Amino acid sequence: MPRAGKTFVGFGFGPIQSGLFLYEAHSSGNFDRYVIAEVDAGLVGAVRAAGGRYSINVAHPDRIEQRTVGGVRLCNPAVESDRRELAEAIAAADEMATALPSVGFYDAGDATSVVKLLADGFRRRDPAKPAILYAAENHNRAAEVLAERLGAQVGAGALAATQTLNTVIGKMSGVIADAETIRRLGLATLTPELPQAVLVERFNHILVSRVTLGGFRRGIEVFVEKDDLLPFEEAKLYGHNAIHALIGYLARLRGLTTMAQAAGDRGIMATARAAFVDESGAALVKKHGHLGEPLFTSDGYRAYADDLLERMVNPHLNDEISRVTRDAPRKLGYDDRLFGTMRLALAHGIEPTHTAKGAAAALKCARDDATRTREDVSAALREIWGEQADELADRLIGLTWEAMRSLPAQS
Repeated sequence: MPRAGKTFVGFGFGPIQSGLFLYEAHSSGNFDRYVIAEVDAGLVGAVRAAGGRYSINVAHPDRIEQRTVGGVRLCNPAVESDRRELAEAIAAADEMATALPSVGFYDAGDATSVVKLLADGFRRRDPAKPAILYAAENHNRAAEVLAERLGAQVGAGALAATQTLNTVIGKMSGVIADAETIRRLGLATLTPELPQAVLVERFNHILVSRVTLGGFRRGIEVFVEKDDLLPFEEAKLYGHNAIHALIGYLARLRGLTTMAQAAGDRGIMATARAAFVDESGAALVKKHGHLGEPLFTSDGYRAYADDLLERMVNPHLNDEISRVTRDAPRKLGYDDRLFGTMRLALAHGIEPTHTAKGAAAALKCARDDATRTREDVSAALREIWGEQADELADRLIGLTWEAMRSLPAQS
């Protein structure tokens, strides 16, 4: 039965907060209070002007539907009265969620930082009252980082009944601000006053750390708990993220503008599936097969890959190549999605020739002038990698150069 009386507090009001955490908290029927910290004064004002209601758009395989969430209170921590309201809500909260661009934002903004805001609330909180705090930032130790920084402010005793949870969020989402795209897709804007729309896929199989607080039951019941999230984080980075980027960069070289268009290119999709199943999947099954988790079996990972390949090119998501391929130098990092996957494969005796095509395409999109000779490729990649490069660097460069020679010229 619904457990009324619970309070949910969120930090940040981007698509993951509005279209996942807050949306699922509201859908659960287990909360009756929703308070969100957001530093964008225009966003706060627009949701308040709409009576605490906002709309999102949910992409299904065959359609887009609109959903509305009500009873939401957005507060700007830069405003003193709002800050007091947020601190009081944190003191009463049962579940909280950070949904920020990175863990670096925990301390950003001086007095408006999430850590200082949480500290204000925890100083008013009954230390025996249990709560969980989801950390949704794309970092495999986000929960530990957040707990350490908060603990430094309030002391470990204040957090004795609070558990910070890591998350693996394989949900694709975005904000669309182009009026013509909003009209063409028939999207509902976030509020009548805001000319932008949140578009998320219907997927909500979100993995979180195992809750160990005695007797605590999560209000957001749809999430799935795991004892160890690291293997699943690797599947997301070296599977989902890597192949999403690979498709995006190969599609960009062919002059495509949306991920949906890549679905009609047999060459791109064949390369993507081979990289996903035969390289990423084969390596992760070798590494984690002993866990007994269905994902880390040949059949389980193949099903995971086929499901994601279909979802990545869903035309109703309107996923633009320009978005997928931005920040190429970061995605070419030594530990990031493309070369991280290649290193994982090599460590398990697998030659990642298909993933190398994605890395070569990403480098070509980032710096076409640095891809004319093997020496150019080596210099560009070593500049990106810096001191992280190890004994595998020459082999990775060689694979990238070989793949480079099979790529088309950039359109």
